[in-house]
Amino acid sequence: MGLTPTTVEKTGLLQTKQLYEYILKTSVYPREPELLKEIRDLSSTHPRSFMVTSPDAGQFMALILKLINAKKTIEIGVFTGYSLLLTALTIPDDGKNHESFDFAFVDADKNNYINYHENLLKLVKPGGIIMYDNTFWGGTVAMDDEFVPPYRLEMRVHVIELNRNLAADNRVEISQLPLGDGLTMCRRL
Repeated sequence: MGLTPTTVEKTGLLQTKQLYEYILKTSVYPREPELLKEIRDLSSTHPRSFMVTSPDAGQFMALILKLINAKKTIEIGVFTGYSLLLTALTIPDDGKNHESFDFAFVDADKNNYINYHENLLKLVKPGGIIMYDNTFWGGTVAMDDEFVPPYRLEMRVHVIELNRNLAADNRVEISQLPLGDGLTMCRRL
């Protein structure tokens, strides 16, 4: 099975839908809280269901939130609330979603990602984590222009610009992860 923009959107970067389903069934779904499963199921029938944070990326986010003991979080961009609920369920009871932040998650209008980054660097404390969703933009960031679906062209430019800026930004350490549609994790220095 060859990789096309459609298969990348449905399976992430994994080469087969079967391998992606295996990962979901063996390590993601068995640990997914019931409330998140309900949101995922309800969101699956929405015409823009592709906008929901993928459960494998969500599982990784939850692990990071626990590893850094995040208590103060911010989220920019909420579709059906999957990642926001995931954060609320993961942080401790004394956690908050405001003030000087330990963790930020951005899944909003791609043309403003660079603006969000600059503002979040003022709000997230040193050592804090900023995560950007959709940094592979359906796999199109690595495609020649003529193969990019027209509906992906405009925002693709902004995602590529973000990826370049993050790679050159000496205020953060980064790791670009092949989860969902690309998840870039930044640690503020």
